[in-house]
Amino acid sequence: MALPSKEEKERYVREMFNGIAHKYDFMNTLMSFGMHQSWRRYAIKRARIAPGMHALDACCGTADFTLEIARTVGPSGRVTGLDFSEEMLAVGQNKVRNSDVRMQITLMQGNVLQLPFEDNRFDAVTVGWGLRNVPDIDVALQELYRVVKPGGWVVSLDMGKPSAPIFKQGYWLYFNWLVPMLGKITAGRKRAYQYLHDSSRAFDSQRQLVQRFARLGFKNATYHNLMGGVVAVVEGQKP
Repeated sequence: MALPSKEEKERYVREMFNGIAHKYDFMNTLMSFGMHQSWRRYAIKRARIAPGMHALDACCGTADFTLEIARTVGPSGRVTGLDFSEEMLAVGQNKVRNSDVRMQITLMQGNVLQLPFEDNRFDAVTVGWGLRNVPDIDVALQELYRVVKPGGWVVSLDMGKPSAPIFKQGYWLYFNWLVPMLGKITAGRKRAYQYLHDSSRAFDSQRQLVQRFARLGFKNATYHNLMGGVVAVVEGQKP
């Protein structure tokens, strides 16, 4: 399928996630073989999130990342989750209400390209599987850079590009065929999961994303491969 143009992408992605919101968590678990929880915990560690901090979880979706951060910052900390899909947020709000960390979490609708926060607001920022879906990665990163405090870290957890030849070929074969089929069977949204494959192909490699972080002013930018590079954590620190 042809990816939406930069001008169309925001509307397309929002409608897509609104359409799959109630199956999103199940499909995440299925496609990651249940490993997405440990990936999030690793990303939180790389963001240097500690008890008492106030963190932002941008593109928070159904709030799984947000909830894990809330457990990390503890009763004296806070986490704000922001997403532009009202249906994903509705699923997230329900999970937050039924959690033991609900008092530490604020969920809100907003756009990562124009964050409704003052400069230097947060101790740390995470974005899970979000940068791949924005119309302008540079603008999103500039906004994340703006709202994190000096010395704070911005960490992206997203799809990567494995480089080992045989593994790489098998991975893209799996992604191109099985994932859209699973999407059709379980969610009735084959196009949404085809988009997942196609957008991952078009997205920066982990090396390219590190270069983008560095170009936009982050220091100590680096990446960490998970699952052979299928998933990558990219991090950078605001000077």
